[in-house]
Amino acid sequence: MSEELLINVAPTETRVALVENGVLQEVYLERSARRGIVGNIYKGKVIRVLPGMQAAFVDIGLERAGFIHASDIAPLDDEGMEARDAEVADIRALVREGQSLVVQVVKDPISSKGARLTTHLSVSARYLVYMPQTRHIGISNRIEDESERERLRKLVEAASLRLAEEGLSADGGFILRTVAEGVSEEELLRDIPFLYKLWGELDERIKERPVPSVIYEDLPLFMRALRDLARPYTEKIRIDSREAHGRAAEFAGKYAPEIAGRLEHYPGERPLFDLYGVEEEIRRALHNKVTLKSGGYLIVEQTEAMSTIDVNTGAFVGHRNLEETIFKTNLEAATAIARQLRLRNLGGIIIIDFIDMKDPEHQRQVLRTLEKTLERDHAKSSITGVSELGLVEMTRKRTRESLGQILCEPCPVCSGRGTLKSAETVCFEIFREIIREARSYDSEKIMVLAGQVVIDLLLDEESANVADLEEFIGRPIQFQVEPIYNQEQYDIVLV
Repeated sequence: MSEELLINVAPTETRVALVENGVLQEVYLERSARRGIVGNIYKGKVIRVLPGMQAAFVDIGLERAGFIHASDIAPLDDEGMEARDAEVADIRALVREGQSLVVQVVKDPISSKGARLTTHLSVSARYLVYMPQTRHIGISNRIEDESERERLRKLVEAASLRLAEEGLSADGGFILRTVAEGVSEEELLRDIPFLYKLWGELDERIKERPVPSVIYEDLPLFMRALRDLARPYTEKIRIDSREAHGRAAEFAGKYAPEIAGRLEHYPGERPLFDLYGVEEEIRRALHNKVTLKSGGYLIVEQTEAMSTIDVNTGAFVGHRNLEETIFKTNLEAATAIARQLRLRNLGGIIIIDFIDMKDPEHQRQVLRTLEKTLERDHAKSSITGVSELGLVEMTRKRTRESLGQILCEPCPVCSGRGTLKSAETVCFEIFREIIREARSYDSEKIMVLAGQVVIDLLLDEESANVADLEEFIGRPIQFQVEPIYNQEQYDIVLV
């Protein structure tokens, strides 16, 4: 398995593509006007408490107030540590309106929803996440080897004790990230003093800054890619900006020396994303139909509540029997679905309608294929078995908008429905509106303003109905094309 990171840096936006075996798997975008805020820490003010929802809204200085649930608020004890209880306290006992609150963003604003917030604060380095308000030491679930987990835990404890003896210590706990697997104590030691110093600076800002204000902003996207996406098997990191490459090399040399040798500046005339076919893959990811090599296809639909994926055999007829054809299509679809989830960044509830399989062994293999191909996904997911209706239900962690939500907006013609009223339907709406207006107001004639397609239909196929209508209302009807009107728009003018 070969993996490359492609980083495209322009004055207006930064884009990162994760490519495995020459195939695009994930895309991250950050525009200067719409930079993601996950990981940012704010000093905000509680503006509304909702006891019925066990939640509160917090003004953090953005266009929309952030949302925080009672389960994401941990009261602090006398030592400034989080006092976590098994039961979630009443929101009214935790916060009050007008109170200042230091919060961290765990989910970007999505659609009409504000950012999701928490008071469980943390700051990240290459191998460690520092939690200043808890003494817990946690380890990424992706590190499965029990002996390695124990080794890392002991390394962090020993490193903390050694730094304490040297006079450099602070209360707090750590989470060891997935990339910490196999690292030495020396490498971990580089992260801990940095995180202690960083939190010391943030603690001072919390005391000094007014409400609302930004206390901490996470790194720009291309540096976060080095910190979060570069893994031991990442073969190459190509950056098309000389300035960004210089900053990345400096960052890697200081915090991630093991990847410094894999950084490469791409000076070519041909755009980096074009070279790898990334632009074309992004365009395809905005369509709801995904074709499979066998001739089958997927239909991917994203809604506010959930995303649905339907698997179809299409032109694939197989070679042996129906059950084998269905099984092969579903196996190919499982791999394609995992890639589409990552590429489109679909999150929340996801329902997959595989083609019905009668053989339980076939069902097990398809599910296993889906799980295995999602193992490399950076977002956490959970998959259920096949339901009685033959559906697979799963969830995928959503922290930012999907690719479609970032790059697209609802169609101004259909308002996001995906369909338009037919010209014939609009004609009959016009007929009903003319009768309504004629009964309510007196006029010499009636003028209909509409789009070209509708007017053509009224003057051609519906001309007999127009003549009958003129006779019924006792006045002439005239028509005028309005070039700027879409197919559903029309106006009735009394003259």
